[in-house]
Amino acid sequence: MNNLTKMKINKPANEVFEAFVDPSKIGNFWFSSSSERWEEGKTITLQYDEYNAQGDIEVMKIEENKKIVFGWGANGEGHIVTITLKKLDHSSTIIEVNEEGFNENDEELIAQMIDNKEGWVFMLTCLKGYIEFGVNELRGGLVKD
Repeated sequence: MNNLTKMKINKPANEVFEAFVDPSKIGNFWFSSSSERWEEGKTITLQYDEYNAQGDIEVMKIEENKKIVFGWGANGEGHIVTITLKKLDHSSTIIEVNEEGFNENDEELIAQMIDNKEGWVFMLTCLKGYIEFGVNELRGGLVKD
């Protein structure tokens, strides 16, 4: 079971790619910080200062300016996230985020899928605001109470 979210970003694929993998940029739209540059085979620690939380991801695959694949999740029940960048032209990119690994037999599946979709739409909206318009203060605004 997977959850796919897409958005058009009016910037070239290389700029969108760098926003994710460069630890000095990711705090402008997604996590507060990233422990280091995302590279294939690395374990990266991501922090959310607003929620006093952190977690590790395992970067499984990197195709520069095209694809990022990582695993995350607790207790060995992780999900695989694939971020695909599709260049439309020299100044715009379709970004797709596909998260897989949901248990279709879980009684909470629908709630989990909706929560997951909400998170990806919010992150992509923050990315669009940051990379297209320089807005870097949206990231911490999601309320989960």
